[in-house]
Amino acid sequence: MKRVFVNEKWCLGCHLCEYNCALANSGINDMVKALKDQKIFPRIRVEDNGKIMYAVSCRHCTDPICTKSCISGALSVKDGAICIDRDKCVGCLTCILVCPYGAVSTSKTGLAQKCELCLENACASPACVKGCPNKAIVFEER
Repeated sequence: MKRVFVNEKWCLGCHLCEYNCALANSGINDMVKALKDQKIFPRIRVEDNGKIMYAVSCRHCTDPICTKSCISGALSVKDGAICIDRDKCVGCLTCILVCPYGAVSTSKTGLAQKCELCLENACASPACVKGCPNKAIVFEER
């Protein structure tokens, strides 16, 4: 299964992956209309530990603890990708606590959100990958 991988040597820390992710999941095609003067809620985030910058997103684990800990059954595996059923999520945020990679966050509505590889956006590859100017983020099988 293809997954998102990050080469931190190439990450510029520009945060374009975050903006492209937020846009792709906003339901609006115009970045200015979707994101201007708005707090964004991307499903990927850039971290800077002082030495390197890198993007953090869901690794779509083969044995995901987040799906096992979800009290409402909102998290499930579909075609190898871990997805959230927003109608089932009760906002307990246990998934945030148990994710060993810190890849789950809260959405604009306070419910859990995470990278779903842009599967629901009908994209050939995730928006963060397409929007990375330095090709630090790739979508491939390893």
